[in-house]
Amino acid sequence: MGLTADLSRFTAAIRLERLPPAVVARARLLVLDLIGNIVRARHDAESTPALLAASRALGLAAGNAGVFGDSARYTPAGAALLNGALGHSLDFDDTHAAGSLHPGAPVIPAALAAAEMAGASGAETLAAIIAGYEITCRIALALPASAHYDRGFHPTATCGAFGAAAAAARVFGLDADGVASAFGIALSQCAGSLQFLANGAWTKRFQVGWAAMAGLSAATLAREGFKGAAEAFEGKHGFLAAYAPAPDPARALAGLGEAFELMQTAVKPYPSCRYGHAGIDAALALRAKYGLKPADIEAVTLGLPRAGMLLIGAPLAKKRDPQNVVDGQFSGPFVIACALARGAMGWDSYRLLDDPEIRALMARVTPVEDPEIEAEFPRFMAGRVTVTAGGRAYSEKIVIARGEPENFPTEAELRAKFAGLADAVLGAERAARLADAALAIDSAGEVAGLMRLASPLMAARLAGE
Repeated sequence: MGLTADLSRFTAAIRLERLPPAVVARARLLVLDLIGNIVRARHDAESTPALLAASRALGLAAGNAGVFGDSARYTPAGAALLNGALGHSLDFDDTHAAGSLHPGAPVIPAALAAAEMAGASGAETLAAIIAGYEITCRIALALPASAHYDRGFHPTATCGAFGAAAAAARVFGLDADGVASAFGIALSQCAGSLQFLANGAWTKRFQVGWAAMAGLSAATLAREGFKGAAEAFEGKHGFLAAYAPAPDPARALAGLGEAFELMQTAVKPYPSCRYGHAGIDAALALRAKYGLKPADIEAVTLGLPRAGMLLIGAPLAKKRDPQNVVDGQFSGPFVIACALARGAMGWDSYRLLDDPEIRALMARVTPVEDPEIEAEFPRFMAGRVTVTAGGRAYSEKIVIARGEPENFPTEAELRAKFAGLADAVLGAERAARLADAALAIDSAGEVAGLMRLASPLMAARLAGE
């Protein structure tokens, strides 16, 4: 029937009770992880005030849909935009290595906004989220993502628009033809540029939120009978032909419905570009093993795959001189310097952007394309760190970084990450209740209660403020 038709049928037919229990359990954890990111970014991300002000100016803050960590109510489109953008603002959200993207940030907000529109149950919403992950990741595989990057596109935003459309369409209960129409409408909206790397622009966050809103809009239009373009993916002017030079559509369908790409999604232990995480693990291991001190370190080499060099390794002068949080998130020298000097790389590490010790160490960190590390990609986002200190070289190679599917955190570890993000905003008691609700999303009769638990105003009232 064709790629679009096959993916549309899959999306329309997915049912939670027919899915492997492991997939359902993993999806719950991924929902929890994204919500924590949204709650903290609503209050900490430097781009949030402008994003909220623009949303209000556009009339998006006048509805009944919720944004995590916010006591106001928004239109469904506004909620999808804000939850999506906030979910990606800390760069602490989940990742899919082979697709080189973050599937949760566009997909989950679109599904939740659609669920509030439709009064959908938690089970229907979680099934829709799983469908959205599959579409997002599989379309990225078909490009493939590396060729998409070479053209300057940001696959989380481009592929994410289709995943968001799938999730919202499934919440709305559209049939296969309706889903295909939603994909055809999303085709007119999928956008996302890597040009944010030039100046640490906030567009990386915005375009992911836009993908969530675009997917929700596409599915809503399709629900109301609006006709979308046919063959959205494989057509002559469809997504694959237009956005990559040599796509492989078969990769999108391999094992569809049997092997779930959602299970190949990782979560981040560090709030920075995923390509640097194996290197951070290696730097922390070397620091602990050999007691390395910043003053003793003469040189550091960070071995990366080619795609990682594009994002966090080059140009060297810029990566050694980050000027803002986005620059820091995409600076291999910065994240490795933090790990070696302070033994941690967390959200508060960005306060060290102008720290003299970190600045001095960054100047001695050199990212390089490492053939052995490239050979592990895209199966693994591996990394190697070699530190020269006291005339000796110490090296550590990490193939499977913390948080990868083969090294996935426990529920307790993810709850701890969530608490570290949400407690400061909601208070520990309310944050724990929100975590419980997120992990039981598929047993909820509707999702509005989950959204209400994320209001800091309610938390303040409970505390008697």
